[in-house]
Amino acid sequence: MHSFSYVDGSLRCEDVDLSQIANNFGTPTYVYSAGTIRTNFDRLDSALQPLDHLICYAVKANSNLAVLSLLARMGSGFDIVSGGELFRVIKAGGKADRCTFAGVGKTRDEIAYALREGVYSFNVESEGELARINDVAGSLGLKAPIAIRVNPDVDAKTHKFISTGKSKNKFGIGIDRALEVYEAAAALPHIRIRGVQTHIGSQILDSGPFAEAAEKLAELASILKSRHDIEFFDFGGGIGIVYDEALNSGSKDWWEKSGTGRRITPEDYAAAIIPALKPLGLRILFEPGRFLVGNAGALLSTVQYVKHTPSKTFTIVDAAMNDLIRPALYEGWHEIVPLEVHGATPIKMDIVGPVCESGDFFAQDRDIPELLPDDRIAILSAGAYGFVMSSNYNSRPMLAEILVDGSNIHLARSRQTLDDLIQGETPFPA
Repeated sequence: MHSFSYVDGSLRCEDVDLSQIANNFGTPTYVYSAGTIRTNFDRLDSALQPLDHLICYAVKANSNLAVLSLLARMGSGFDIVSGGELFRVIKAGGKADRCTFAGVGKTRDEIAYALREGVYSFNVESEGELARINDVAGSLGLKAPIAIRVNPDVDAKTHKFISTGKSKNKFGIGIDRALEVYEAAAALPHIRIRGVQTHIGSQILDSGPFAEAAEKLAELASILKSRHDIEFFDFGGGIGIVYDEALNSGSKDWWEKSGTGRRITPEDYAAAIIPALKPLGLRILFEPGRFLVGNAGALLSTVQYVKHTPSKTFTIVDAAMNDLIRPALYEGWHEIVPLEVHGATPIKMDIVGPVCESGDFFAQDRDIPELLPDDRIAILSAGAYGFVMSSNYNSRPMLAEILVDGSNIHLARSRQTLDDLIQGETPFPA
């Protein structure tokens, strides 16, 4: 479930009126629901109980320390893609020995840092990376734990920018060469083969691709267990969420409803993969990100102007593409609702930001209740790939982040000041 709902015409996150947050912290501001994150984690964890498993939250989805510390206390491991993400996990109370380190471009410094901290495993993306990890581990007098990322050439039927499991993508080793690369890894003196990994893409709304990937890789995993005594199969992440019609009664089945039909649930996901994975007798790792935090977040914004032209109505808000880039990057769809319901008639409008780019929009030709200057809105399902992809473009300070837990409001990140914008910069000397 999610924890955004209307009470007496006012939008709330759990027990907190979002207008109170807008008044106290200003806008634009990100707000996250701790209860939603807990519920999503628990429901997925419960669905996967037939397997010996570990959920490793994908830090790239939302890396705020408050979110990471919440998940660490729930027993989550972490999927990291940089040395910076490992640093964040440790600062939040997580442990390196519960982290898988993914990513196609790991540097020597990142590899050394992860080895010194005792990372659980590197997800190896190429033979060049395998050689580098062996070399760095040797220089430290250590053995590096690894799992090779195997690309099963499965079409996840998702957006081309977030597809990762086909042969044309940059990730992993093709399934046709996996055994050969594992034999090469076994011959390296500073490598410890620990598992096998895959990840077929993001925002997948159908259990079919997951079932196909599990079936394709189960035989390989069984062979690797026999030949190299692997301990785990890391099945990656990719479970999609509902972006449209995200706000309704707040009932537990909200994510199963949308204008395009029923969407994947944790139970659907588990039922699709358990038959192929359970007989392996391996620990199964999962790396959900968006699924845990996506619908747990909203971006609050205030209307600045309403501009009518012969062809369009533009509602100009104080949030911009540098704060939430998904709509500009790949036309990501977010439900947009007012903080206060006032019975306005829906009109067709574009909701746009102040940045000097035509791509700076949150909605186009959308029927939304008429908005006036100073009205406040919530851009929903913004808990994943929101703040983490933000920037200071147009010299705009980065936003505050708030974590709500029941009636408690935690300032998870202070809003940047103008002085923060130029920290570390120096004028060219005269």
